[in-house]
Amino acid sequence: MTTTTDTPTSRHEGAEHTVAEIGQQPRMWREVGRILADGRKELDDFLAPFLAREDLRIVLTGAGTSAYAGRIVRGVLARRTGRRVDAVATTDIVSDPYGSFSEDVPTLLVSFARSGDSPESVAAAELAGRCLSRVGHLIITCNSEGRLAREHAADPGAHVLRMPAASNDRGFAMTSSFTSMVLASLLAFGAVDGEAEVETLAKAAEHLTTGGLDEGIEALVARRPERLVYLGSGALKGLAEESALKLLELTGGAVVALAESSLGFRHGPKAVLDDRTAVLVYVSNDPYTRAYDLDILAELRAGLPQGAVIAVAGRPDGLPEDGTWIVPGAGEAEDAALALPAVVCAQLLALRSSLARGIPSDNPFPSGEVNRVVQGVTLHPLPERGTDRA
Repeated sequence: MTTTTDTPTSRHEGAEHTVAEIGQQPRMWREVGRILADGRKELDDFLAPFLAREDLRIVLTGAGTSAYAGRIVRGVLARRTGRRVDAVATTDIVSDPYGSFSEDVPTLLVSFARSGDSPESVAAAELAGRCLSRVGHLIITCNSEGRLAREHAADPGAHVLRMPAASNDRGFAMTSSFTSMVLASLLAFGAVDGEAEVETLAKAAEHLTTGGLDEGIEALVARRPERLVYLGSGALKGLAEESALKLLELTGGAVVALAESSLGFRHGPKAVLDDRTAVLVYVSNDPYTRAYDLDILAELRAGLPQGAVIAVAGRPDGLPEDGTWIVPGAGEAEDAALALPAVVCAQLLALRSSLARGIPSDNPFPSGEVNRVVQGVTLHPLPERGTDRA
């Protein structure tokens, strides 16, 4: 079976960066853990005045994959901080800033940015300052030379968390950049318990990237599904959204991908199912939420061909051995932490689907209609609040 490691091979021509960046994630996570541990006091000193405010609103923002990072961690950060936490994409902030910041309350804007150079990332931070009286910035970025990092480096109301340089993925799709930033946010707010849990998650990812799921992934790719649905609940719905985007990106849109919640799927999106559809259900570690994931899983397995429905879970209880991909050692993790090794399953599936179709994963859009750093965005002047915006 083909394996994915830190070192790309000739078997992955046109996908060398993507292969290496998927494989390097365990190493990146350990380095992120060290970065957060070394900078803990400075980070806590920055966060403490914000978190002390009971009226604080934390807004998690980014575009595309970076927006899904916020959706994955939102719930657990709200529980850990006891503060209001919202995930609002930069693309929504830029197009509707007064709607996104409709309440002028003390706000901590947490920006996820691989490059920090996309126009929406920079504009969202600027617009927060225009719309809000009191705003601070936590920048989580993989590019220390990006505009977002540079512009906030000397700002006393900002703190920049710089991810390992190698996490600034050179491939088209975000892989190690995404997981490094998710982990950094979980560590920053105490939702991952330091070095021991980072090591557990890294070992789980090492199992997956060194062939632990090769047989299952190859079997699913061999079915050549034309549509692939990802389902998940809570934090794992954000994971489902990121998984669908990875498949769309790396196959150049050749495979139609859809994401929904386990309960929401019955409310119309289920119409996508046909005999060329496969479904992956991310199964929650939370017993209550897990019950709904198991319900939709059983329903789908009763109606679709054998092998077309896959469960991805941190522990096997309640799941049949056949068609279940277990993320080892992650059975007790918060769902937002489970998402880190679980997304490796989706990354590998997208990579193998791309290779099977002869699509170069490092550049699946050679004509440039979709770009690694978004282009073609025109930023329009914002009228003052209360003026006629029509």
